[in-house]
Amino acid sequence: MSDIQQVENEIVEDFELFEEWEEKYQYIIELGQKLPPLADEFKTDDRKIKGCQSSVWLHASESDGKIIFNADSDSTFVKGEIALLIQVMSGRTPEEIINAELGFIDRIGLRQHMAQTRANGLASMIKQMKLYAVGFQHKTA
Repeated sequence: MSDIQQVENEIVEDFELFEEWEEKYQYIIELGQKLPPLADEFKTDDRKIKGCQSSVWLHASESDGKIIFNADSDSTFVKGEIALLIQVMSGRTPEEIINAELGFIDRIGLRQHMAQTRANGLASMIKQMKLYAVGFQHKTA
């Protein structure tokens, strides 16, 4: 089992503690509240994720061949979503990020409990993280 799959399984286990979707929703908001704020210098248009209804900024840097993600949003729920994605994908190699299937999203019931616009925003966040990974992969090749 890969490190990413292991983290995904841990997230699923955490969500299994909640019976109602409202509790899961609140937990996602709490995750967003715990996410360190992104420095203002990184809240620029080129780091703003296109396709999100809310404003979401994503910054990626590389350290020892691994990509480190930092993000922020003006929506506490969306900030929780990106906190989950960071938990899974930050600190991984470009290859691990590119190949991540992110099955936990469906396993915790996130996708089926969101409006289409939110689902599009989540897909845009994932796409941008993977695009950063491709960019760092080519930079080191």
